[in-house]
Amino acid sequence: MHEAKTHLSRLLEQVAAGAEVEITNRGRVVARLVGPARSRPNLGFDRGRIRMADDFDAPLPEDVQAAFEA
Repeated sequence: MHEAKTHLSRLLEQVAAGAEVEITNRGRVVARLVGPARSRPNLGFDRGRIRMADDFDAPLPEDVQAAFEA
């Protein structure tokens, strides 16, 4: 643990590069340094694989609309 305090900057550089660092105290793991969770894919990652009907946002037929409002 003393080494982790002394070399925190170096350990954080390793984590930023993708490593996971375990900090031990007397041979027992007491903490794990990991990078932040990966972000979700950007919008558009499925472009060209999904098709939306031209009338997607057209008003619903009256009977279908009524069923939602019941």
